[in-house]
Amino acid sequence: MVLTFCLPVMAWADQFIVNDIEVEGLQRVSAGTVFGSLPIDVGDQVDNASIAGAIRTLFQSGLFTDVSMFRDGDTLIVTVEERPSINEITIDGNRNIETEQLREGMRQAGVQEGQVFQRATVERLELEILRSYVAQGRYNADVDAQVEELPRNRVNIHLEIDEGDVAAIQHINIIGNQIFDDDELISLMRLRQTSWWNSVRNRDQYARELLSGDLETLRSYYLDKGFVDFSVESTNVSIAPDKQQVFIVLAIEEGPQYLIRDTELRGDLIVPEEELERLIIMEPDEVFSQERMTLSSDLIQRRLSREGYSFANVQAVPETHDDGTVTVVFRVEPGMRTYVRRIDFRGNTATHDEVLRQEMRQMEGAVASNDRIQASRSRLERTGFFSTVNVNTTPVPGVDDQVDVTYEVEEQPTGSLSANVGFSQVSGLIFGANVSERNFFGTGRRVSFGVNSSRSVQSANFSYTNPFYTVDGVSRGFSLQARQTDFAEEEISSFVLDTFTGRINFGYPISPNTRLNFGPGYSHNRIKPGTFPALEITSFIEREGNNLNAILGQGSIVRNTHNRGMLPTAGSRHSLSLEVAVPGSDLTYYRTRHQTDSYYPLDNNHRWVARLRTEVGFGDGYGDTDTMPFYEHFFAGGFGSVRGYEANSLGRRETQPESQTFRRDRPFGGNLLTEASAQLIVPTPFAPDSRSMRTALFVDGGNVFDTRRDFDPAFNEIRYAAGVSFQWITAIGPLGFSLAEPLNDKSGDNTRRFQFSLGQEF
Repeated sequence: MVLTFCLPVMAWADQFIVNDIEVEGLQRVSAGTVFGSLPIDVGDQVDNASIAGAIRTLFQSGLFTDVSMFRDGDTLIVTVEERPSINEITIDGNRNIETEQLREGMRQAGVQEGQVFQRATVERLELEILRSYVAQGRYNADVDAQVEELPRNRVNIHLEIDEGDVAAIQHINIIGNQIFDDDELISLMRLRQTSWWNSVRNRDQYARELLSGDLETLRSYYLDKGFVDFSVESTNVSIAPDKQQVFIVLAIEEGPQYLIRDTELRGDLIVPEEELERLIIMEPDEVFSQERMTLSSDLIQRRLSREGYSFANVQAVPETHDDGTVTVVFRVEPGMRTYVRRIDFRGNTATHDEVLRQEMRQMEGAVASNDRIQASRSRLERTGFFSTVNVNTTPVPGVDDQVDVTYEVEEQPTGSLSANVGFSQVSGLIFGANVSERNFFGTGRRVSFGVNSSRSVQSANFSYTNPFYTVDGVSRGFSLQARQTDFAEEEISSFVLDTFTGRINFGYPISPNTRLNFGPGYSHNRIKPGTFPALEITSFIEREGNNLNAILGQGSIVRNTHNRGMLPTAGSRHSLSLEVAVPGSDLTYYRTRHQTDSYYPLDNNHRWVARLRTEVGFGDGYGDTDTMPFYEHFFAGGFGSVRGYEANSLGRRETQPESQTFRRDRPFGGNLLTEASAQLIVPTPFAPDSRSMRTALFVDGGNVFDTRRDFDPAFNEIRYAAGVSFQWITAIGPLGFSLAEPLNDKSGDNTRRFQFSLGQEF
């Protein structure tokens, strides 16, 4: 590398002003790049120091191997020699790691085609590839890099890889164990001796971090079995000269097994001693267990935190005795009672702070309570606005009795968007658009609207809910819907229904997890028979007329303990609702529903979860009305109901007049609905820890019935289906698929094994 500055001595005797700058020697690098890096401009006065600084600046760009400058009159001549560029990188010999994976590692290391080549580049390439193979346990892998110079200042790099073999753990030897044999202890370890099965699972590959974890596992195992004096005396790991075999020797000291003599509480017991003693889950004469001792300490610490001692320290120490017993001493240091100075939120770029503060059960200025802090975290998760919610409690610097609480959230899509445009010979052009947003412009308010239009159906709906209409958590909302259903233009239509409905709803919190909802409503329905009316429709119109108004009273009670608002994994939701067309309406009837949705985690990480869902609905007339109107019937089938069957296709069929030559068999619904679903939520392949994806195995069952006609009290007509489902929370709403096999479908049932939905949870 050469740095050159050439100016005639006589010319240099006088500093000069640069009237022009010329660059020579460029091939790939543009003149604009040089001028952009050069700290000298036309019109500048230059001297020896400024020229030297300009040369250093150009070298620092890493684009050149040689830079020189000289003066030609008042023109500054810059001569450069460019570094070669990498034309192509080829890789041979790799079988166990894909070429693209190696290229990605090279890109992360800053080496890729088109970049400037330096000799250090070769070493970086070799090191990065060797690191990838060492991660696989291939300690004897080798990389040979060859550089080929090309015309126009370019180079090709060819990498020849010898992958070698995986260094397998040939033997694990444990010395000093008498109570538990080698097989039992090795079964607890992540590392295993080589075998075809362990080789397939990559459990015979040595790693220092894995061995450290295995030693802690062995230590915890012995301590949980009462061996308080257990220790690891030494570890010896050796690698064979061929770097293909690893030998591990562990020397341990078990010591005697201890029983519990007694437990003691010492220190400043802020909470009554009798109450703390009930939190100690260890009894005299039982085998000592470190796990139960640690859990007892945590329970005592949580109890103290409820009183505001957020930094209470509870240390449990087993004091051994010569007779083979221990006294477990819990030393309680509550510290000072702490108060919350400030509550902060991070990560909510769209959701307003006040929306999060509305969910807080821990208040600023109040005693810090771990229960209230965690309850606030649960309420944030239950909103469904965030995929993750973490909380950190940190002491205020310079103060002993104040803490700051910070909730870190990661927002997720809270709305759904669906649109469709189509054409059919019967309905003509079909258009539909529906938008639902549960966090409207970050205010926490729920807004949805939609329009659908075809030759036979035109509808529009709008709803709005403010969950914090008052500071006490009273909610208020309203909804409007107008729908014109005109099937008269379709040859198989049976009735025409125009409906307008308006509702107002208030919600009142009974407890932190329970709400009472109530409000009035109004519904207007206009019915007229179509081309091929069913007997039920014509008889209804003859009896009740075709213009019907209903004054509605509605109420529900909902208890929700789900841990999250979307795709929960724990907790339950129970709701009981009632809607009544009150006296003064053209028809008096009621509809009631009871729904449950419960999740039962089967492991600590909530990756395997059992889910049970049930729904029962019933409706009937009262007073002068002997039955529920047919347009208020329940329907079953499809997503959110019984998958494997067409949406709303289950239940009894409408009745056609005997004189009608054109017959059809369409579902008519019923006044009794019964559904149930059992699901096993399993880790999603390729994304087992994702909180936006869900895979489940399910069995659904249900149907609708007419209790006044052909009702089977034994429920022999229940339809069942089993299958697998997948759900993904996308930017435009929940995306769902299900593949179901009907288990007892009968002739006339409309089945659909593969189903797809957008904007609907199931």
